[in-house]
Amino acid sequence: MTATAAQPLLVAPLGLLGLLTSPLAELLIARFLPRLGGLPSPLVRITTAVGSAALFILLALRFGFSPALPAYLLLAVLAVQLSRVDVAHHLLPNPLVLLLLAAGLGLLTMSAVLVPDWSGLLRAAAGGVILFLGYLILGLVSPGGLGMGDVKLAAPLGMYLGYLGWTQLFYGGLLGFVVGGMMTILMLRLKRGIKPSEVAHGPAMFAAAIGVVLLLA
Repeated sequence: MTATAAQPLLVAPLGLLGLLTSPLAELLIARFLPRLGGLPSPLVRITTAVGSAALFILLALRFGFSPALPAYLLLAVLAVQLSRVDVAHHLLPNPLVLLLLAAGLGLLTMSAVLVPDWSGLLRAAAGGVILFLGYLILGLVSPGGLGMGDVKLAAPLGMYLGYLGWTQLFYGGLLGFVVGGMMTILMLRLKRGIKPSEVAHGPAMFAAAIGVVLLLA
């Protein structure tokens, strides 16, 4: 089904689902990861809910009724929440990154079975390994530039990008550093006295990956 045909049936309900899923995710994170300080402020919660809803709508337009849609909706929810946590705490919690990896792999496997698209699933596994190893090498060479949380996050993002294609994997991985550099320059201009290593890199990785998912069909 085309994106136009999916619009009236899928876009509005998924926008509402995004609004509802975001606060639910924050409640669960506050419950199971209390070390992060509980629920964020009302302004942050409104912002994350609107952001999640917008991503759900864009992904509905991108995928329509594709079996891959649930996997990328999960990516959207956790991208918003992990970005929020990374900005606030400079931390990408292992349980959330592992959830993105394990649940994402399960949903992509289900998609590969339904389509079927076994080559896409193998490419997803290879993409996760490739991007993880690339970030790991860079993290070891320049430990001040990348944290281990960023290295671990590269695995699920590489998986999601690889499922769509090698081109998506290449540009998604490369643009993560471009967006990260731009965000670092912006933050250094806005906040005097901070170091480049103090700027969260996770949001840039998510922005690049989701941008490539949405724009490169």
